[in-house]
Amino acid sequence: MHGLINRALQRFAEDAHGFAVWSEVAEAAQPGLTGFEAMLDYDDAVTGRVLAALAERTGTPSEMLLEDLGTYLVCHPNTEALRRLLRFGGDSFTEFLYSLDDLADRVRLAVPDLVLPPLELTEHMPGRFTLRAGPGLAGFGHVVIGLLRAMADDYGVLALVELAADGAEGAQVAVSVAEAAFAKGRSFDLALLGGAA
Repeated sequence: MHGLINRALQRFAEDAHGFAVWSEVAEAAQPGLTGFEAMLDYDDAVTGRVLAALAERTGTPSEMLLEDLGTYLVCHPNTEALRRLLRFGGDSFTEFLYSLDDLADRVRLAVPDLVLPPLELTEHMPGRFTLRAGPGLAGFGHVVIGLLRAMADDYGVLALVELAADGAEGAQVAVSVAEAAFAKGRSFDLALLGGAA
């Protein structure tokens, strides 16, 4: 597993549950483990043990932790750069959803050895979508659910996001936009990037 993914899980554990909990989880997962280096690769089993230990320590099912991780990646102040990057996907939530088809390729441009499952969006009718995530990253569908729910809130959209299928072939996430202008979204200004006025 790529170190960036493990590092995100570590930072989520530290920020959401505290450094002491992270230390216990890391030690339970692998004696002597204190943290992850972002650009190193780790055995997938280590990531699985970290997630299992965090679930046991917090009393939260691993699927729910992964959804919380997806939300964390958009909402926490420590991950504002990722939230801003995702907002470049479009002016509306629907435009953002369509931009996800290219997300894996855009990530690979920035970090060539970080391979995310491909995403494919299908619009069945206005406001009704299925987002398919390819295989290769266990639990990725749950992370996507948390991320999409947080992004819907970010855009001020009322949307129902649910896992429709999950298995060896990947995951399918159903997205239903109930109201596109439900609330005032979080502010976002392209000009703020790089200090431009």
